[in-house]
Amino acid sequence: MSIFKKIFTKSRSQEDGIFFEAIQKILGFPPSELNHYHKAFTHRSSGKTDSKGNPVSYERLEFLGDAMLSSVIAAHLFNEVPHGDEGYLTKMRSKIVSREHLNELGKDLDLIRFVDSKVPVQHFGENIHGNIFESLIGAIYLDKGYSFCEKFIQKKVITPYVDISRLEGKVISYKSLIIEWCQKEKRQFHYDIFEDNALDGQRLFGVKLSIDEKVVAKARATSKKKAEEKASQRAYFAFQEKMNKK
Repeated sequence: MSIFKKIFTKSRSQEDGIFFEAIQKILGFPPSELNHYHKAFTHRSSGKTDSKGNPVSYERLEFLGDAMLSSVIAAHLFNEVPHGDEGYLTKMRSKIVSREHLNELGKDLDLIRFVDSKVPVQHFGENIHGNIFESLIGAIYLDKGYSFCEKFIQKKVITPYVDISRLEGKVISYKSLIIEWCQKEKRQFHYDIFEDNALDGQRLFGVKLSIDEKVVAKARATSKKKAEEKASQRAYFAFQEKMNKK
């Protein structure tokens, strides 16, 4: 249940007091302008508008937070890996700010409990966790400025999660690995949908991956993108020894 619903019967000052304490505990410092953080958890379905009639939702703050996060991570990598070229730094940053990782961060902080929405929480997609994590960073920037943003990201992202050597070996896209390898080895490849059905009311997509006109992997998932990635992962493990040869 949303924290706003739990305290619906309380007065505005009591509500803000509870919200203030909860946000301060997450941030590690007291917020100055609480309204920024209210916006950071406002879903578009709430139908709220500002004093000028503009719709209020976390999406604008998400955009800002994404930029702040990328900036801080980029600076950290630039300083910590002086030998890394542009391609290396870009790839490493992508691993750190991947949607999967951001979703994990949002879940770890249980940010979804603050979301103000007319849509039931169970109806949200998985990415809501990462989206509101980014919107929280955007709120911190508006409230406290870049230095506080940097401290928060250092504490919540870089210190506990950024291990350069571990990240170097982390695969963020098996499909990209397969495509790069096929292009390098001049092999023909293509992904084909072989099935599109429903299971318990849920639509599934089936994909088969062929290399040099031979089917090397098949997979099913709830989207074409996920099915392609799953098939690529299976193909990667099948061809791993060949792909890792220098």
